Amino acid sequence: MELLHANLTDAIIKTFYEVYNELGYGFLEKVYQNALFLELKNKGYQVEAQIAK
Repeated sequence: MELLHANLTDAIIKTFYEVYNELGYGFLEKVYQNALFLELKNKGYQVEAQIAK
């Protein structure tokens, strides 16, 4: 079974681990979220922060 967005998912997970390895352990979730947001933007992805509905 092939996933519909496998390449995008792999890129996001890889970027998360890059951010986590750079920052290390012990920060609040919001710190990792903001860092991941910025790193994905820097890599050219169109991202939005958590949107309240």
